[in-house]
Amino acid sequence: MPSSSIASTLIGRLARCSYLLALCCLLASPAAQAAENIIRYYPGGSIYTYRWALFKLALDHMEKLDHRHYELVPLNDKVTQWRAEQLLSSGKVDVLAFAPNAQRERLLQPVRMDILKGIIGYRVFFVRKEDSARFARMNAQQFRAGVRLGLNGQWADYPIMKNNGYQMLAAIGYESLFEMLVAGRFDAFPRGLNEVGSEMQEQLPRYPALTLEKTKALYYPFPVYFWVSKENTALASRVLQGLKMAERDGSFKALFLLHHADAIRLLAANGWQTTQITNTELPPGNAKPDTSWWWKQH
Repeated sequence: MPSSSIASTLIGRLARCSYLLALCCLLASPAAQAAENIIRYYPGGSIYTYRWALFKLALDHMEKLDHRHYELVPLNDKVTQWRAEQLLSSGKVDVLAFAPNAQRERLLQPVRMDILKGIIGYRVFFVRKEDSARFARMNAQQFRAGVRLGLNGQWADYPIMKNNGYQMLAAIGYESLFEMLVAGRFDAFPRGLNEVGSEMQEQLPRYPALTLEKTKALYYPFPVYFWVSKENTALASRVLQGLKMAERDGSFKALFLLHHADAIRLLAANGWQTTQITNTELPPGNAKPDTSWWWKQH
Protein backbone atom coordinates (compact mmCIF):
# COMPACT_ATOMS: atom_id res chain seq x y z
CA MET A 1 0.00 0.00 0.00
CA PRO A 2 1.39 3.43 -0.87
CA SER A 3 2.63 5.45 2.06
CA SER A 4 0.07 8.17 1.33
CA SER A 5 -2.81 5.65 1.68
CA ILE A 6 -1.39 4.30 4.96
CA ALA A 7 -1.16 7.85 6.31
CA SER A 8 -4.75 8.60 5.28
CA THR A 9 -5.99 5.43 7.00
CA LEU A 10 -4.17 6.27 10.21
CA ILE A 11 -5.49 9.81 10.18
CA GLY A 12 -9.03 8.51 9.68
CA ARG A 13 -8.71 6.08 12.59
CA LEU A 14 -7.30 8.77 14.81
CA ALA A 15 -10.18 11.09 13.89
CA ARG A 16 -12.74 8.42 14.78
CA CYS A 17 -11.01 7.71 18.08
CA SER A 18 -10.97 11.41 18.88
CA TYR A 19 -14.69 11.63 18.12
CA LEU A 20 -15.52 8.68 20.34
CA LEU A 21 -13.36 10.07 23.15
CA ALA A 22 -15.10 13.43 22.89
CA LEU A 23 -18.50 11.72 22.94
CA CYS A 24 -17.59 9.78 26.08
CA CYS A 25 -16.44 12.96 27.76
CA LEU A 26 -19.70 14.65 26.81
CA LEU A 27 -21.80 11.84 28.25
CA ALA A 28 -19.75 11.93 31.44
CA SER A 29 -20.09 15.70 31.74
CA PRO A 30 -22.16 17.24 34.54
CA ALA A 31 -24.78 18.38 32.00
CA ALA A 32 -25.26 14.86 30.65
CA GLN A 33 -25.38 13.41 34.15
CA ALA A 34 -27.93 16.02 35.18
CA ALA A 35 -30.14 15.04 32.22
CA GLU A 36 -30.00 11.41 33.35
CA ASN A 37 -31.13 12.45 36.84
CA ILE A 38 -34.27 14.25 35.67
CA ILE A 39 -37.52 12.40 36.40
CA ARG A 40 -40.56 13.57 34.47
CA TYR A 41 -43.87 12.90 36.21
CA TYR A 42 -47.62 13.07 35.63
CA PRO A 43 -50.18 14.20 36.72
CA GLY A 44 -49.39 17.62 38.13
CA GLY A 45 -51.57 20.29 39.73
CA SER A 46 -52.60 21.22 43.25
CA ILE A 47 -54.69 18.13 43.99
CA TYR A 48 -51.63 15.96 43.28
CA THR A 49 -49.10 17.90 45.36
CA TYR A 50 -48.95 15.25 48.07
CA ARG A 51 -48.21 12.40 45.64
CA TRP A 52 -45.05 14.04 44.36
CA ALA A 53 -43.99 15.27 47.78
CA LEU A 54 -44.09 11.62 48.86
CA PHE A 55 -42.19 10.52 45.75
CA LYS A 56 -39.49 13.08 46.56
CA LEU A 57 -39.42 11.88 50.16
CA ALA A 58 -38.71 8.34 48.95
CA LEU A 59 -35.91 9.54 46.66
CA ASP A 60 -34.44 11.70 49.43
CA HIS A 61 -34.19 8.65 51.68
CA MET A 62 -32.27 6.79 48.99
CA GLU A 63 -30.05 9.80 48.32
CA LYS A 64 -28.77 9.53 51.88
CA LEU A 65 -27.42 6.09 50.97
CA ASP A 66 -25.82 6.66 47.57
CA HIS A 67 -25.79 10.48 47.20
CA ARG A 68 -27.56 10.31 43.85
CA HIS A 69 -29.85 13.32 43.46
CA TYR A 70 -32.86 13.51 41.17
CA GLU A 71 -34.75 16.54 39.89
CA LEU A 72 -38.51 16.16 39.45
CA VAL A 73 -40.07 17.88 36.44
CA PRO A 74 -43.84 17.81 35.78
CA LEU A 75 -45.36 17.13 32.39
CA ASN A 76 -47.43 20.27 32.05
CA ASP A 77 -49.46 19.06 29.08
CA LYS A 78 -53.04 18.08 29.87
CA VAL A 79 -53.41 14.56 28.54
CA THR A 80 -55.79 11.69 29.17
CA GLN A 81 -54.72 8.85 31.41
CA TRP A 82 -54.51 6.57 28.38
CA ARG A 83 -52.19 9.04 26.65
CA ALA A 84 -50.08 9.33 29.82
CA GLU A 85 -49.62 5.56 29.81
CA GLN A 86 -48.42 5.73 26.20
CA LEU A 87 -45.99 8.53 27.06
CA LEU A 88 -44.61 6.43 29.91
CA SER A 89 -44.17 3.38 27.69
CA SER A 90 -42.37 5.49 25.06
CA GLY A 91 -40.01 7.10 27.59
CA LYS A 92 -41.39 10.64 27.36
CA VAL A 93 -42.59 10.42 30.97
CA ASP A 94 -40.79 8.50 33.72
CA VAL A 95 -43.42 8.00 36.42
CA LEU A 96 -47.18 8.17 36.86
CA ALA A 97 -49.35 8.07 39.99
CA PHE A 98 -52.63 6.27 39.27
CA ALA A 99 -54.88 3.54 40.60
CA PRO A 100 -54.36 -0.01 39.31
CA ASN A 101 -56.50 -1.60 36.64
CA ALA A 102 -56.03 -4.58 34.35
CA GLN A 103 -54.59 -2.56 31.47
CA ARG A 104 -51.97 -0.82 33.62
CA GLU A 105 -50.98 -4.12 35.19
CA ARG A 106 -50.29 -5.49 31.69
CA LEU A 107 -48.47 -2.48 30.24
CA LEU A 108 -46.67 -0.82 33.15
CA GLN A 109 -44.72 -1.67 36.30
CA PRO A 110 -46.29 -0.68 39.64
CA VAL A 111 -44.41 0.31 42.75
CA ARG A 112 -46.83 -1.72 44.79
CA MET A 113 -47.32 0.37 47.90
CA ASP A 114 -50.54 2.34 48.34
CA ILE A 115 -49.49 5.96 48.62
CA LEU A 116 -52.90 7.40 49.63
CA LYS A 117 -53.94 4.82 52.23
CA GLY A 118 -57.36 4.53 50.58
CA ILE A 119 -58.48 8.10 51.28
CA ILE A 120 -59.25 8.80 47.62
CA GLY A 121 -61.69 5.87 47.70
CA TYR A 122 -63.85 7.81 50.16
CA ARG A 123 -66.10 9.72 47.76
CA VAL A 124 -68.26 12.72 48.50
CA PHE A 125 -70.24 14.80 46.02
CA PHE A 126 -70.40 18.26 44.54
CA VAL A 127 -74.02 19.08 43.71
CA ARG A 128 -76.14 22.05 42.73
CA LYS A 129 -77.22 24.00 45.81
CA GLU A 130 -80.86 23.75 44.76
CA ASP A 131 -80.69 19.93 45.02
CA SER A 132 -79.06 19.68 48.47
CA ALA A 133 -82.28 19.39 50.49
CA ARG A 134 -83.73 16.78 48.11
CA PHE A 135 -80.62 14.60 48.30
CA ALA A 136 -80.52 14.90 52.09
CA ARG A 137 -84.01 13.35 52.28
CA MET A 138 -82.96 10.30 50.23
CA ASN A 139 -81.74 7.06 51.69
CA ALA A 140 -78.76 5.26 50.14
CA GLN A 141 -80.93 3.14 47.82
CA GLN A 142 -82.89 6.13 46.56
CA PHE A 143 -79.68 8.04 45.97
CA ARG A 144 -78.24 5.15 43.94
CA ALA A 145 -81.34 4.81 41.80
CA GLY A 146 -82.35 8.43 41.42
CA VAL A 147 -79.15 10.51 41.16
CA ARG A 148 -77.08 10.62 38.00
CA LEU A 149 -73.34 10.87 38.57
CA GLY A 150 -70.85 12.42 36.15
CA LEU A 151 -67.23 11.32 35.70
CA ASN A 152 -64.51 11.23 33.11
CA GLY A 153 -65.12 7.94 31.31
CA GLN A 154 -61.38 7.14 31.34
CA TRP A 155 -61.02 7.42 35.11
CA ALA A 156 -60.67 4.15 36.96
CA ASP A 157 -63.61 4.91 39.25
CA TYR A 158 -66.14 5.32 36.42
CA PRO A 159 -66.65 1.57 35.82
CA ILE A 160 -66.58 0.91 39.57
CA MET A 161 -69.63 3.08 40.17
CA LYS A 162 -71.37 1.91 37.02
CA ASN A 163 -70.87 -1.75 37.94
CA ASN A 164 -72.31 -1.03 41.40
CA GLY A 165 -75.57 0.18 39.91
CA TYR A 166 -75.13 3.96 39.91
CA GLN A 167 -76.52 5.99 37.04
CA MET A 168 -73.51 7.40 35.19
CA LEU A 169 -72.74 10.00 32.54
CA ALA A 170 -69.33 9.60 30.87
CA ALA A 171 -67.48 12.79 29.95
CA ILE A 172 -63.96 13.85 28.95
CA GLY A 173 -61.75 16.23 30.89
CA TYR A 174 -61.88 17.56 34.43
CA GLU A 175 -62.96 21.19 34.68
CA SER A 176 -65.67 20.61 32.10
CA LEU A 177 -67.38 18.34 34.63
CA PHE A 178 -68.03 21.30 36.92
CA GLU A 179 -69.54 23.18 33.97
CA MET A 180 -71.70 20.19 33.02
CA LEU A 181 -72.94 19.84 36.60
CA VAL A 182 -73.97 23.49 36.69
CA ALA A 183 -75.75 23.02 33.35
CA GLY A 184 -77.74 20.07 34.69
CA ARG A 185 -76.20 17.38 32.49
CA PHE A 186 -75.93 15.21 35.60
CA ASP A 187 -76.76 15.58 39.30
CA ALA A 188 -73.59 14.95 41.33
CA PHE A 189 -69.84 14.93 40.77
CA PRO A 190 -68.04 12.36 42.99
CA ARG A 191 -64.69 13.51 44.38
CA GLY A 192 -62.12 11.92 46.67
CA LEU A 193 -62.13 13.15 50.26
CA ASN A 194 -58.53 14.25 49.74
CA GLU A 195 -59.49 16.35 46.69
CA VAL A 196 -62.46 18.39 47.82
CA GLY A 197 -60.56 20.78 50.09
CA SER A 198 -58.51 22.37 47.32
CA GLU A 199 -61.45 22.16 44.91
CA MET A 200 -63.73 24.05 47.29
CA GLN A 201 -61.12 26.81 47.32
CA GLU A 202 -60.27 26.78 43.61
CA GLN A 203 -63.41 25.63 41.80
CA LEU A 204 -66.45 26.61 43.86
CA PRO A 205 -65.72 30.38 43.63
CA ARG A 206 -65.90 29.92 39.85
CA TYR A 207 -69.14 27.94 40.13
CA PRO A 208 -71.19 29.56 42.92
CA ALA A 209 -74.23 27.44 42.07
CA LEU A 210 -72.41 24.35 43.43
CA THR A 211 -71.82 23.09 46.94
CA LEU A 212 -70.51 20.05 48.78
CA GLU A 213 -73.31 17.60 49.64
CA LYS A 214 -73.24 16.88 53.40
CA THR A 215 -75.15 13.60 53.89
CA LYS A 216 -74.04 10.91 51.37
CA ALA A 217 -70.67 9.27 50.74
CA LEU A 218 -69.28 6.15 49.09
CA TYR A 219 -66.27 4.08 50.00
CA TYR A 220 -64.50 1.44 47.94
CA PRO A 221 -60.94 0.07 48.22
CA PHE A 222 -58.94 2.20 45.79
CA PRO A 223 -55.14 2.00 46.13
CA VAL A 224 -52.92 4.41 44.21
CA TYR A 225 -49.40 3.47 43.11
CA PHE A 226 -46.46 5.02 41.37
CA TRP A 227 -45.96 3.42 37.95
CA VAL A 228 -42.84 3.19 35.77
CA SER A 229 -42.13 1.43 32.50
CA LYS A 230 -41.62 -2.33 32.41
CA GLU A 231 -37.93 -1.74 31.66
CA ASN A 232 -37.27 0.72 34.48
CA THR A 233 -36.89 -1.83 37.27
CA ALA A 234 -34.07 0.18 38.85
CA LEU A 235 -36.31 3.20 39.48
CA ALA A 236 -39.16 1.00 40.74
CA SER A 237 -36.84 -0.71 43.22
CA ARG A 238 -35.37 2.60 44.34
CA VAL A 239 -38.76 4.19 44.99
CA LEU A 240 -40.14 1.13 46.81
CA GLN A 241 -37.09 0.95 49.06
CA GLY A 242 -37.34 4.67 49.79
CA LEU A 243 -41.06 4.38 50.63
CA LYS A 244 -40.38 1.50 53.02
CA MET A 245 -37.65 3.52 54.74
CA ALA A 246 -40.02 6.49 55.09
CA GLU A 247 -42.71 4.24 56.51
CA ARG A 248 -40.32 2.76 59.07
CA ASP A 249 -39.04 6.11 60.33
CA GLY A 250 -42.52 7.70 60.45
CA SER A 251 -41.88 10.40 57.83
CA PHE A 252 -44.38 8.81 55.39
CA LYS A 253 -47.18 9.03 57.97
CA ALA A 254 -46.17 12.53 59.04
CA LEU A 255 -46.30 13.77 55.44
CA PHE A 256 -49.65 12.05 54.87
CA LEU A 257 -51.21 13.62 57.96
CA LEU A 258 -49.78 17.05 57.11
CA HIS A 259 -51.31 17.05 53.62
CA HIS A 260 -54.62 15.47 54.64
CA ALA A 261 -55.36 17.24 57.93
CA ASP A 262 -58.18 19.28 56.35
CA ALA A 263 -59.73 16.18 54.77
CA ILE A 264 -59.64 14.31 58.08
CA ARG A 265 -61.27 17.26 59.86
CA LEU A 266 -63.91 17.43 57.10
CA LEU A 267 -64.73 13.76 57.64
CA ALA A 268 -65.07 14.29 61.39
CA ALA A 269 -67.26 17.37 60.95
CA ASN A 270 -69.82 15.84 58.57
CA GLY A 271 -72.29 13.06 59.26
CA TRP A 272 -71.97 11.40 55.89
CA GLN A 273 -74.02 8.23 55.46
CA THR A 274 -71.30 6.02 53.97
CA THR A 275 -72.21 3.26 51.54
CA GLN A 276 -69.44 0.72 50.97
CA ILE A 277 -69.29 -0.76 47.48
CA THR A 278 -67.05 -3.22 45.65
CA ASN A 279 -64.08 -2.16 43.53
CA THR A 280 -64.85 -4.29 40.50
CA GLU A 281 -61.72 -3.04 38.71
CA LEU A 282 -59.14 -4.01 41.35
CA PRO A 283 -56.97 -6.74 39.79
CA PRO A 284 -56.01 -9.82 41.84
CA GLY A 285 -52.90 -9.42 43.96
CA ASN A 286 -53.67 -5.90 45.15
CA ALA A 287 -54.26 -5.59 48.88
CA LYS A 288 -57.10 -3.45 50.18
CA PRO A 289 -55.88 -0.15 51.65
CA ASP A 290 -55.24 0.26 55.35
CA THR A 291 -57.35 3.31 56.27
CA SER A 292 -56.32 3.43 59.92
CA TRP A 293 -54.30 6.63 59.52
CA TRP A 294 -57.46 8.59 58.74
CA TRP A 295 -60.60 6.41 59.23
CA LYS A 296 -61.19 3.54 61.62
CA GLN A 297 -64.90 2.98 61.22
CA HIS A 298 -65.21 0.18 58.66
